[in-house]
Amino acid sequence: MRKKDFNKIIEIREREEHRVKIVMEQIDQNDKTLVFCASQVHALAVRDLINQMKTSRDPDYCQRVTANDGELGNKHLLDFQDNERSIPTILTTSQKLSTGVDARNIRNIVLLRPINSMIEFKQIIGRGTRLYDGKDYFTIYDFVKAHHHFNDPEWDGEPIEPEPKQYKPVARPRELPLRDSAEGKERPAKIRIKLADGKARTIQHMMCTTFWHPDGTPMSAQQFMEMLFGKLPDFFKNEAELRSLWSVPDTRKKLLQGLAEKGFGGEQLAEMQRIIDAEKSDLFDVLAHVAYALPPLTREQRAAKAKVDISTHFNSKQQAFLDFVLSHYVNVGVEELDQDKLTPLLRLKYHNSIADAVADLGRAEDIGRVFAGFQKYLYQEQAAA
Repeated sequence: MRKKDFNKIIEIREREEHRVKIVMEQIDQNDKTLVFCASQVHALAVRDLINQMKTSRDPDYCQRVTANDGELGNKHLLDFQDNERSIPTILTTSQKLSTGVDARNIRNIVLLRPINSMIEFKQIIGRGTRLYDGKDYFTIYDFVKAHHHFNDPEWDGEPIEPEPKQYKPVARPRELPLRDSAEGKERPAKIRIKLADGKARTIQHMMCTTFWHPDGTPMSAQQFMEMLFGKLPDFFKNEAELRSLWSVPDTRKKLLQGLAEKGFGGEQLAEMQRIIDAEKSDLFDVLAHVAYALPPLTREQRAAKAKVDISTHFNSKQQAFLDFVLSHYVNVGVEELDQDKLTPLLRLKYHNSIADAVADLGRAEDIGRVFAGFQKYLYQEQAAA
């Protein structure tokens, strides 16, 4: 059975449940999303699955807009296009919305049906390229290998239909699932690649992630890692310098800003976390793994090791506050260690009373030194076992 026949002449509910589950787990469920399905019946089934899995309590969260939906479908489309409205958040369709949808705030495009025409592919991608306040990328979830069109000589990044000048999604990675449960084929879970230093890195390969070069051309995860590997010596000359820069909030911030200016922003580094199977790790571990093939530690492991030194260098009240900070670091990430997070963390810990914080921890400058000073223990090199 050919893949294009699925959801047209046959239907496997478990297959669709699995694909919808992947989408709902990956997207921000508050982001406006278009889902392209194989038929109107398929679009209806996917709509129902999405509404079953959504976290929103709004019954109109996901709606179908197809030729058969008439005026009601047009109303859902108009509400979706209104950037001041959040409902409906997701639309499922088959053919109708591949052209002519003037909605600037579409953040996700999901492809559940093959796209055989380059013209149609350009038109569909054009649904996501409209600029909007705070939107500088969009995400394609491709279950049908339509992303191969990006490698076609006919692809030039611009949609066919006349619209205001479009932008290309620059340096934004996202997963493009390659597992084909219908045909029973599955790629290896992980692959090992070697960079110029001869050391191997392992990346997940259950999904093929496409990164975008600043010139608008797509790159594989391996190509992105190779490019990052080649640029990192411009920012630090060895592992010790990386640890030193990362241990201080101000120099860490400057390092991240410098990387972002070269096309390695927070979104890209976070995606690389996923690829090297380090989602519970620190962004430091991404850089250390790519630059020096160091095995990532989880944030929980780093926090546990740091507490040993914290217990000997800080008094009991300082330790209590730093334990609170570390819990946020473990749950959220390294951004909780930014200097501008200090005051919000103090307010949370001391129930909005900075006076109580000062009474416990000392003057503002003393608190600042404690907050910045303890971070070196998170990133110090561990003694060999």
